[in-house]
Amino acid sequence: MRGGSLTEYELMVIREQGDQLAYEAHPSGQPSAVFLSSSMSDSSVIFENLQHDFPQRIGYQRNGPNALLAWIEGPQRGQVRRIQFSYGRAICAGTP
Repeated sequence: MRGGSLTEYELMVIREQGDQLAYEAHPSGQPSAVFLSSSMSDSSVIFENLQHDFPQRIGYQRNGPNALLAWIEGPQRGQVRRIQFSYGRAICAGTP
């Protein structure tokens, strides 16, 4: 959002594709990309599309009952770049 207007968005869909999960990224103004699960456990999943420019990997890891670490990773300017996003459970105002 900028000045009350939507400037960019990204729609993400996770669906089953055979015995894997498919992560579909639909960013505004860019072509869609599909990343297939390459590793899954009870607490984490990693999606990969090595043909994509950046990112080539998307990961989610549950850290306890109230926290989630998400990350994107891939080559950028000749080096591997990783960007992490930490999420935690939040209390919403007005929730009992």
